[in-house]
Amino acid sequence: MEEKNLPKSDTEWKEKMTEEEYRVMREKGTEAPYSGKYVHENKDGTYACAACGNHLFSSKAKFDSGTGWPSFDEALPGSITEREDRSLGMARTEIVCAKCGSHLGHVFNDGPTNTGKRYCMNSVCLDLRAHPRSNHQI
Repeated sequence: MEEKNLPKSDTEWKEKMTEEEYRVMREKGTEAPYSGKYVHENKDGTYACAACGNHLFSSKAKFDSGTGWPSFDEALPGSITEREDRSLGMARTEIVCAKCGSHLGHVFNDGPTNTGKRYCMNSVCLDLRAHPRSNHQI
């Protein structure tokens, strides 16, 4: 989706999204743990923002955190924006799409890889795009 075609109002976002997508991505909700389609996904590809198509994470950065949400140890450069989140009586770092501002999840500094990061994302916010297969002739 081109940036000029992004919805401008809540009404336009509601028309574009399912009720669950709108609740999570525009109202900063959270899907139930282990309910998302990408929790156990292992296919190669790039995870994009379900709202605007902005590429967010490589499947190579995905790991099983055991938390019930898809987790990644790094985002693609320039793909996300971090915001302070003091809701629910906690101090967390919210992650939003750098292109459309949709809520994606949170990042924590308790990841098991060398980055030390755990980007805890909601599946409903993601769209896995498979890497194209090579058509090389042998």
